[in-house]
Amino acid sequence: MKFGYAIVLALVALVAVSGFASADRLPSQVPENQIFTIDTLIDVTGAVSEESEMQWTLADGEYDEYTVTGITTATMPAALAAYATALNKAKDAGKIDLSWTTTGGISDLVFPEWMKGDLVDPTVSTTMTYEQLYTALKAETTQYTGKTSTTYGAIHSSKLQPTEEIMILTWTDSLRTNGGKLSLNKNIDFDSQNKGKGLSNLEVEKVMTYASTEGAHLVGAEEWTLDVAGNWETSADTIRCVFASSASEYFPAFCNVVKAKSELVNINSAQISTKGAVRSVANEGTIPAMLNYQIAVTPDSNSGSGFADGTVKTMFGGSIMEARMKQQVTSATNNWKDSASVTGGIKNFQKTFNYESGFKF
Repeated sequence: MKFGYAIVLALVALVAVSGFASADRLPSQVPENQIFTIDTLIDVTGAVSEESEMQWTLADGEYDEYTVTGITTATMPAALAAYATALNKAKDAGKIDLSWTTTGGISDLVFPEWMKGDLVDPTVSTTMTYEQLYTALKAETTQYTGKTSTTYGAIHSSKLQPTEEIMILTWTDSLRTNGGKLSLNKNIDFDSQNKGKGLSNLEVEKVMTYASTEGAHLVGAEEWTLDVAGNWETSADTIRCVFASSASEYFPAFCNVVKAKSELVNINSAQISTKGAVRSVANEGTIPAMLNYQIAVTPDSNSGSGFADGTVKTMFGGSIMEARMKQQVTSATNNWKDSASVTGGIKNFQKTFNYESGFKF
């Protein structure tokens, strides 16, 4: 479809951080993936009800966990007893898993790899890190055993751990008439696999012509929402190309939400075309998130009036939050919104929305 003389809103949410631009880091595909297509063709005079929706959530993240398991009769080495208070605080904060025996020994201690360099309690020692604590407990060979295991990101409602990211995509589309003549061609294409630049996971396109009879009208709405959030991660873990390099050791935390929406209210006569596409899954940090949406409303060539008749509304918006390095504080925000509404005899109404957000090297 053509979108000549389009009003273009092109917003690329890229916030400069330590020599490179920081933005969305997409999750990668799961081992089992799906592809489906739905094609709809309607040519009818009478009442019509047609609805589609999709809600897709995908989590990612991978890190090693250090685990020390003790015997129930084991006691905490005397040199480490001074860290009991700090360990309990870390447990209460949800940073580590910790179990104590009735005699005061550690029966289980689990902490993620990204904490191994953190000090257990800087008020007690400026050198004792979690990794050193792990090594010290392992040294008690008659009491403790140690191991590492890999943990993968999972869908959860708590705060994202470092290396974790989550993507939530919501798409809804509805169309109803209480009579009149409707011609509709609608195509839905979905692929959950990793996508590169220029490709999309979900693409929806529809073209329809409507003419009212006996006071009937058409109403409809379409809405796209892409929500991507992630905690910090080392840049080396998210770049696949061996020749690529980043200006920073870390990809910072972020929480970005963008939305595109259109509404059709009491349409009596019109030709309407829309196209939406989103990319929300990729196998490396250099592939940006993407949401594109287009809508065009023109007269029905068979009406003879030269105008489309009804009300058309659009809304595009975003909320961007970015951090720096490994920090857990917001360093940049960017909130924006564009809305339009036309009512009456419509000669031409077109809107195009293009959004990308990713890392630049």
